[in-house]
Amino acid sequence: MSKDLKTNAEWSQARAHVYGLLAEVFRSEPSSSFLTRLKDPGVVNTLESLGCSPWDDPHHSSHDQLGEDLALEYTRLFIGPGPRISPHESMHVDGRFGEENELWGAETVAVKKFMEAAGMAINDDFAGMPDHISAEFEFMQRLLDAETDAWVKEDDDLAFNILKIQHRFYTEHISRWVAAFCDKVITATEHPFYKQFSEVTKGFVAFEGETLNELLDCGGCSEKLSA
Repeated sequence: MSKDLKTNAEWSQARAHVYGLLAEVFRSEPSSSFLTRLKDPGVVNTLESLGCSPWDDPHHSSHDQLGEDLALEYTRLFIGPGPRISPHESMHVDGRFGEENELWGAETVAVKKFMEAAGMAINDDFAGMPDHISAEFEFMQRLLDAETDAWVKEDDDLAFNILKIQHRFYTEHISRWVAAFCDKVITATEHPFYKQFSEVTKGFVAFEGETLNELLDCGGCSEKLSA
């Protein structure tokens, strides 16, 4: 993936935007405003700057028809009735102590505690669980927003510490299940929207692993990544 962003702040903000976008993809059926925003040049540029291909509708559906189709497909894939793919970490990883997979299991609790320890607990009005893919991505987005702010304020020590938190959360949680979740969606979906965005998500998560390791190795210096 391309690593040609100029500054630490620009780099972290671009990654934050991708996490926010992908969180919205999997949070619920896409809204009309979200589908419109996907065509925004800023969104397209952010995806392309990180080597992610913007989504393209091969059927060129009308806006309303596309929204209806995606609402049905989201329900079929992630809600049911019938077989579904749970978008929760606890349903995709082996229990730490041999527990069976279950919602609000040990992994859910571990994610909740991690977020609270980082001072970024789930908002009280959030109806979902902390280990929902959208919640985990939003957590990374908030960490990256905080990192961006630290770089802007030239607080390098704080920015680097936030990078360490990102790396730990990625290693302990995101890296353990998101790729497998995406593979299941790619196999099961009947709509190119979820196929393409699952492929983008899987690629971005792999890219994040490399990026975080390199950023930590060079002390958070994104300039060296683009050398």
